[in-house]
Amino acid sequence: MGHTVSAVQERTERWQALQVALPKGVNLLAVSKGHPAAPVRQIAELGQIDFGESRVQEALPKQRELEDLQQLRWHFIGRLQANKVRPVVRAFAVIHSIDSLALARRVARIASEEGLEPKVFLQVKLRPDPAKAGWDPAELQEALPELKTLPNLHLSGLMTMAPLDLAVAERPALFRDCRSLADRLGLQECSMGMSGDWPAAAEAGATWVRVGSGLFGARQSPPNAMLPPT
Repeated sequence: MGHTVSAVQERTERWQALQVALPKGVNLLAVSKGHPAAPVRQIAELGQIDFGESRVQEALPKQRELEDLQQLRWHFIGRLQANKVRPVVRAFAVIHSIDSLALARRVARIASEEGLEPKVFLQVKLRPDPAKAGWDPAELQEALPELKTLPNLHLSGLMTMAPLDLAVAERPALFRDCRSLADRLGLQECSMGMSGDWPAAAEAGATWVRVGSGLFGARQSPPNAMLPPT
């Protein structure tokens, strides 16, 4: 019952607490996947602009229901499959999960065809994790010159996610490694940290933290089993 008075008040208080707690220069990405449009509208009315979704088929109906809120900026944070690039490019201003040169080329080509210029993050894998894709740092460094020349892409920074089995105490080092790599590559932004570890990510130099359950509470629709918690 996400529309009850108590649930509305809880979300309001969580959002307000996050605004106080977030350091300067760290942006909140409200991860709305698994939640209906009503709580998204409520958080948007508080002043939240950026929302994250992982599945096109879930996001599109939600976006249509909220199309009167023209200030919203939608971020795609899920694994981007090649056959979903066009609908993702059409529906999302920011893509956090470019994990290969082939995918970057495809996004650039389709963005050019659509006359769009998405902001993109390059997903890096800095710890062994069979459940996640991502660039190896050396391969990314080699590909970066071409990535910077691809048309219609605004190359913003790096994104990383901690493996599910990585101890909380080990996550600050992962986040510092991501920030260090971004700095070496001359990229300004880092998208990293979720509800359970965003303070460590923010301290390490994140510019975007992704908060889902810590803002919206438990998901109201079954999550995709392949997606990590937020």
